[in-house]
Amino acid sequence: MNPRENTGDDEDLDAPFEQPVENAAGELPGGDSYARQLRDAEDRILRAQAELENFRKRSRREYEDAIRYREIDLLRDLLPVLDTVRRAIDASETTADVDSLRSGFRMTAQQLEKVLDTHGCKTIETEGKPFDPTVHDALLQQVVPGVPAGTVVGVASKGYRLHDRVVRPAQVIVSKEE
Repeated sequence: MNPRENTGDDEDLDAPFEQPVENAAGELPGGDSYARQLRDAEDRILRAQAELENFRKRSRREYEDAIRYREIDLLRDLLPVLDTVRRAIDASETTADVDSLRSGFRMTAQQLEKVLDTHGCKTIETEGKPFDPTVHDALLQQVVPGVPAGTVVGVASKGYRLHDRVVRPAQVIVSKEE
């Protein structure tokens, strides 16, 4: 290939090579400032790398703390319910009034259901619904006149779902044909 041929590069190969001109002190223009700029750039790079490493460490530590203490809000909400249960136990030792104890336990159950609901844990609908094995656990089948087969007719224990995941399936009684 002829060195004078155009190779498509933007460089002009025919242009004369220009030597930097020395100033009166015999230094290249900005020579000292180039070295200083290079040192400054290297320093900035090192500082940026250190800052990035510190950010990574801090982010990792914050993530580990978030995982370690993720249940703290739920626990704070459950502690008053535990206090209520303890008060009910203490009250049961000093009173013979069963109706007030029953009422106290109902209120405690409502308080606990409210805490669960606050944290996104919802009760799975069951009564009168078609049996769904993804959210229901059939304990037994029972013939119930006038009810189509495969319908939930009773609940032994409620099921719960956290957002879109089943925490515990509802234990149910399902109707069957005669």
